[in-house]
Formats: sequence, C-alpha cells, structure tokens
Amino acid sequence: MRTLLLISALIVFSIPLSACNTVEGMGQDIERAGESIQNL
Repeated sequence: MRTLLLISALIVFSIPLSACNTVEGMGQDIERAGESIQNL
C-alpha cells in the first residue's frame, strides 16, 4: 500500500515537470523559427 502511494505521488509530480519542459522546448523552437524568418 505504501509503495503504491509513493509511485502514485511520483507520477503526479512528474507530469507537470515534463509538461513544463515540453512547453519550454516548444517555445524555443518557435523562437528559432521566427529568427530564421527574420534572417531571410
């Protein structure tokens, strides 16, 4: 029971962290694309 609770807590806390990394990476990609367009 305690192990299941620990695993559940880890999953719940890891989802927002991975989402932040994904959004940050997407923002960097958009920024690079905008810079490419400006250089044309």
